[in-house]
Amino acid sequence: MTLYQQIYDAGCIKFGEFKLKSGIISPVYVDFRGLVSKPVLLWEIGKALAECARDIGCDRIAGIPYAGIPLGVAAALAGDIPMIYPRKEAKQYGTGKLIEGEFQPDEKVLVIDDIITDGASKIEAIDPLKEAGLIVTDVLVVLDREQGGAKILERAGYKLHSLGKLSEVLDALVMSGKLDAEMRARVADFIAANQFD
Repeated sequence: MTLYQQIYDAGCIKFGEFKLKSGIISPVYVDFRGLVSKPVLLWEIGKALAECARDIGCDRIAGIPYAGIPLGVAAALAGDIPMIYPRKEAKQYGTGKLIEGEFQPDEKVLVIDDIITDGASKIEAIDPLKEAGLIVTDVLVVLDREQGGAKILERAGYKLHSLGKLSEVLDALVMSGKLDAEMRARVADFIAANQFD
């Protein structure tokens, strides 16, 4: 069974009608937050992310809150790669840190998250890392929804890497009999009609 099929079986990819944050109704919904309750699958994804991180090259990884944090921890454990993470907001007490974990300026950091749609949340999370003197050139996600996020990141100076693309997941699910061709076509039409750039 492929990693895509396991992710689908774990309920991380759903088909039907779902209202997205933007208000658009989508025939596909991707949510990796439930992986925290599936340690074996989280470990498998962590190993795949760690392998990519080694190929890309980095001094440490940074998981984006909130879905990217457990993925980053899994990759850090699987690859023995130190991890940090940018906070969504500075602490109002104690140290008032914007970045949790140890790091040194000029270290190369690979940003990790679950999915990419338009890339905005990635760029937002990278800003405090760069302000702290860290070098960020690459972003790694589990799944690229193929809606223009890679182009948007590229224009901002970052390269996107992914364990897979949505079209590949759809093909694998159709081949395994977990998704019918009609729904695959609906999702492909939706993605094509809802590009960000």
